[in-house]
Amino acid sequence: MAEQRRDGREARDLRDGTRDAAEARAWEALVATARRTVTDGLVVGTSGNVSVRVGDIVLVTPSGVPYDRLAPDDLTGVDLAGRQVLGTLVPTSELPMHLAVYRHTDARAIVHTHAVHATAVSTLVPELPSVHYMAGALGGPVRVAPYATYGTEELAQNTLRALADRTGCLLQNHGTLTYGTTLDQAFDRTAQLEWMCHLWLTASSVPGLTPTLLTDQQVAEAGERLRGYGQQG
Repeated sequence: MAEQRRDGREARDLRDGTRDAAEARAWEALVATARRTVTDGLVVGTSGNVSVRVGDIVLVTPSGVPYDRLAPDDLTGVDLAGRQVLGTLVPTSELPMHLAVYRHTDARAIVHTHAVHATAVSTLVPELPSVHYMAGALGGPVRVAPYATYGTEELAQNTLRALADRTGCLLQNHGTLTYGTTLDQAFDRTAQLEWMCHLWLTASSVPGLTPTLLTDQQVAEAGERLRGYGQQG
């Protein structure tokens, strides 16, 4: 019996050690992604936020802490109900939005930014005009979630509706949110969305000319081709 208890403790210790290592690796990748949003000009200061799901734990950037100051000991995590289970720093104020996306989609990583061109577009139209086929990489024409105060359940629900059958959306007078199976994928989708917004603003600003837009079918066809893009396996 004593041997069985010892074996049980060793098995739990091994599982705990493996989980801790996975969380540490995920936190390191999360911090690197958050810093990249700053260096790539997608956020200013401590605006925006990043999260990644590890099992039933969501690691998130803490509220109001410059990303270049985040260290391994600053690891911050909550469960899917929003209860803090890791760290002592207060999680991002946009936690309701992140958790809503994790609970209702297959997201494993989320990037939220205040990118300039995307935010500008969010104030002009209810949907980003399909000026480029990369909209297919986000599931189709990118919708704008109606404005709601940041950090609220109302904003979370508006975001979910805008994300229906999509992996990215614009947030009116606010910014962007994209998700993916990895932090790299979520970040790439954010960067592509900002680029498409910049493209549309540039093309639509030429006096006397109107940008040619793609049909929903053309965007959908591009999306199908993009599923197999890149190296497989």
